[in-house]
This record gives sequence, structure tokens and C-alpha cells, in this order.
Amino acid sequence: MHKLPEFGLIWVYLAASPLLGLTMTLCAYVGAHWLYARSHFSPLANPVAIAIALVCGMLAVSGMSYRNYFSGAQFVHFLLGPATVALAIPLARQLPRLRRSFLPLFCGLTLGSATAIVSAVAIMVLMGGGYQLAASIGPKSATTPIAMAVSEKLGGLPAVTAILVISTGIFGAVFARFLFNWMRIDSHEVRGFALGVASHGIGTARAFQVSPEMGAFAGLGMGLNGILTAILAPWLIPLVVRFLP
Repeated sequence: MHKLPEFGLIWVYLAASPLLGLTMTLCAYVGAHWLYARSHFSPLANPVAIAIALVCGMLAVSGMSYRNYFSGAQFVHFLLGPATVALAIPLARQLPRLRRSFLPLFCGLTLGSATAIVSAVAIMVLMGGGYQLAASIGPKSATTPIAMAVSEKLGGLPAVTAILVISTGIFGAVFARFLFNWMRIDSHEVRGFALGVASHGIGTARAFQVSPEMGAFAGLGMGLNGILTAILAPWLIPLVVRFLP
């Protein structure tokens, strides 16, 4: 009888396949979403946070390098672009309401974007962080590609920015509902737009789980805040760092 190959040898073969990273990502998210549904869709059981923890655990246990993992998982990363563009569909359906709400949306976007940048940079500087960390945390409320590009241009650390962006999105998706309830904000338009501005794609995904209306306004907030952050951050971040001790 032929002996079965040792599991270690099988794993070495599987780890070299790009499909393994994709399979791990999909399985982690399916498992995380199952837990999310079992918790009756509690925001505390955010599937993105759980999936990240599961993938990190699998990588740590298996010893697979991030480079090998991402060679397969990059297909999911590629789909972020089409998914973002697809947000135009629910936005188009809400276009008449968007026109009527232009002024409050514009004011909320400007104040929200500026507050997200200034507060994050100010806290970082006052806690003893240098300019590089301030430039890394400033664009945290924009989508990951925009935030990393802004951070790199300003001399920040794009890898740190990516971690902060994901953390910001998860925090908003988990705690926004409690904050909105505490402030007695019931409007789906306001909730969605605020969530999109503050918590980008992860917050927008959470908004769509509540209602299409809320998701449409969250998508609008996410897209516009990404553009405005790219405009405001390059001059707001150095300004705040210069005037704080």
C-alpha cells in the first residue's frame, strides 16, 4: 500500500496556490456572516471584524506569508472598485430627494470631513505623535485607496493608514446605531449620510443592511467625503500640526 503524503507536504502545495487565499477569505466571511445572523444582526458582531480576526488567525497558525495570501485574495480587492461604482444605482433612485437636501448635505459633508481630519490629527499631536503619524491618521475616514494615497503624498505611512481606515469603519458600523439612538436621530437619510462620511465602505455596507434608502445616502457620503478629504487633508493636516504645541 502507498503511504498517504504527510499533511505538511500537502499544505506546502496548497499554500503555493493563489486560490487558497481567495478560499480562506470567502470562508472566513461566510463564517463571520453566519455568526452575525445567529446574533440577530447585532452590530457588535460585525462580520468584517470577525472575518479579519479569522483570516489573521489562519495566517498565524498556517505560517503563510501575507504576500502568498494576497496573491489569491487580491481578486476580492479588485471587486472593491466595481462595488463602489455600483453604488450609483441606489443613488440614482434617490436623486429627487438628494436635490431637495443639497444644502444640508453640503454643510454636513464639509463640517464632517473637516472635523474627522482636525480631531484625529489634534489628538495624535497632543498625545505626542509626530508629523508622520499625524499624516497617517488624518485621512482615516476616507475610503482606503484615497486615504493611503493622501497619506503617502503627505509623508505618512500608508500601511498604518490602511489599518486606521479599517478600524474606523468597523468602529462606526458597530457603535453608530447606539450613538444615533442616544442622540434620538431617526431619519434614515441623516443616519446613512453620517455613517458614510465617518465610516466609508464598511459603514455603507452596514447602512444597506438596514435599508436601501439609508445605504444610498451612506454611499453618497462615502464618495463625496473621499473627494473632499483629498482636497482638505493636504492643507488642514500641516496647519493643525503647525499651530499645536
